[in-house]
Amino acid sequence: MIQATIRMTIPPQKSGEVLKILRSVVEVCRDEPGCLSCHLYEDLQEKNVLMLAELWRAEEDLDLHIRSEEYHNLLLVLEMSLKQPAIQFDTISSSTGIETIEKARSLAR
Repeated sequence: MIQATIRMTIPPQKSGEVLKILRSVVEVCRDEPGCLSCHLYEDLQEKNVLMLAELWRAEEDLDLHIRSEEYHNLLLVLEMSLKQPAIQFDTISSSTGIETIEKARSLAR
């Protein structure tokens, strides 16, 4: 799996336009082959900071997405960012859930 995250600071006067574009990106992304999840988040502690988080089944699926027209629109939004966007791609070889918490908590007893 590949986790893609982009954190950007958007100009307040462009927030309506940016949110419209990003909502479209998220909607289209969710229907693309290999997309496991796609979400847009707003930072509650920093004004005008948004994070786009995507999870992809395989690198090939992500590559197709990056070459898409919707991703081109995302790149146009990133050009509007007030600060250098933080862009990160992480390869995930395994994933766990509640069992990790249960295991750690049981070791403390």
